[in-house]
Amino acid sequence: MNVIAGLGNPGAGYANTPHSIGFEVADAVALSAGASWKSSPAYKGDLATGRIGEKKVVLVKPMTFMNLSGDSVAPVVKYHNSTPEELIVISDDIDLPVGRIRIRKGGSAGGHNGLKSVIERLGSQDFVRVRIGVGRDPGDRSAVISHVLGKFDPRVRGIMDEVVANAREAVECLVSNGLEIAMNRFNGWTAEAGKEKQ
Repeated sequence: MNVIAGLGNPGAGYANTPHSIGFEVADAVALSAGASWKSSPAYKGDLATGRIGEKKVVLVKPMTFMNLSGDSVAPVVKYHNSTPEELIVISDDIDLPVGRIRIRKGGSAGGHNGLKSVIERLGSQDFVRVRIGVGRDPGDRSAVISHVLGKFDPRVRGIMDEVVANAREAVECLVSNGLEIAMNRFNGWTAEAGKEKQ
């Protein structure tokens, strides 16, 4: 069974920020799948169960804060007897332009602490990542933390609304049609509103 994990930071103070875009996509997938979130202290997160097409899926939003995401995701994968290959993790990516979607399987964490935690706790890199481009200032690498935890401005918020809708479709395509078709369809996709600034 597919486990779909959207990474982010809990609490209203972290809503509408780049680092919590994984939560937004997970919420969109849950709504489309007819799933309702329930708090699960045992798994240190919010869980929801629904269907994408004919397939049952479980969704998780870790409530551990980003750096400990694996403490929530890995036990959910284990409980449902899912393999790492059946795990889909949605996260932000500062190295992708704002509005870009990229899907890949395996690889390192690429400096993302949430992915690093999932890899460490899962004991495997062999899961699928749906990475959402949030960009960064190329001239100021020291401003990464303030960027990923800062609120989206209205222009970028509009771009992200478009991205969230398409990332939801990408996740659904992954579950229904598999990795290759999803990669061919969505890799390199960029929100129309975002192209003006690329």
